[in-house]
This record gives sequence, C-alpha cells and structure tokens, in this order.
Amino acid sequence: MNVNEKIRAREVRLIDANGDQLGVKSRQEALEIAQKRNLDLVLVAPNAKPPVCRIMDYGKYRFEQQKKEKEARKKQKVINVKEVRFTPGIGDHDFETKLKNARKFLEKGDKVKAAVRFRGRAITHKELGREVLDRFAEEVKDIATVETKPKMEGRNMFMMLAPVNEK
Repeated sequence: MNVNEKIRAREVRLIDANGDQLGVKSRQEALEIAQKRNLDLVLVAPNAKPPVCRIMDYGKYRFEQQKKEKEARKKQKVINVKEVRFTPGIGDHDFETKLKNARKFLEKGDKVKAAVRFRGRAITHKELGREVLDRFAEEVKDIATVETKPKMEGRNMFMMLAPVNEK
C-alpha cells in the first residue's frame, strides 16, 4: 500500500481521519495536512479519478489488520483426509478393525477416503471391491455421508466420506 512520499499522483481526493471529505488537493498539500496532524497519508483507491487518499495512523491500521487475520486463522477448521485401505476379499475381523478406525476419524471431524486395492487378478472382480465399499458406507451412514461415489483410479477404487455436521 502506498503511504506518504510513495504516492505518485499529482492530485488526490482527500479524506480525513473522521471520514469527512476535504476535497481535491495537490499531493504536497495533502502531505502537509497529514504531517500537521501527526498522521500518515494513505492511498486507498489508486484507480479512482483522482486517486483517493485518507489521513490515518498507518502503523495502527496495519496492526489492526494483522490482528483480524490472526483471529480469522484461529477460527479456521483444518479438515484432514484420512485413508482406510481394504482388499476385495477382506476378512470380517479386519473389516471391523478398519471400520472402528474410520469411525474414530469421522467423529474427530476428519474426512475419510476408503480405498480398495486390487492386486494381481483380483482386478477382474471389481464388483467385490464395490461391495466392500458399499458395506463400509452402510456401516458408517449414521455419522458420515458419501461425498464421492466409488470410482476406479488405476488399480484402486476410492470413495470419499465426510462427517455429518451436528448443526
């Protein structure tokens, strides 16, 4: 942002610290007014005709902006994607263990990517992989929604699940 001497326009529309318009002034005149008040001249609308400048405490303004950005970052929720891998012929106990882990991830608020990896000739039986993913989706439907339906990508079949919002 252009401040004080960095402003290149010959004439500027000047707004004082209270938001009142002081009219169109030369750059030098505007700088003198700002210096008399111990404040900075800040270019707020460079594309306007003439450019608009405001008299303000620039250091305080930057501090406030940084504080707002920090608050916004605090409120952001980071969503992680956890992956649970299956095979087409997965055993019941292994399935239950992976289901338990996926439920834990979903309850924590993470998304879950369920993947079935086909090895060797198992790729000829894609319906077995789809059955595993459908069964998985059915087991977690109380706490998750299917974001993307099962689809093949190379030797893997994927499905994305997102936690249900309690709002």
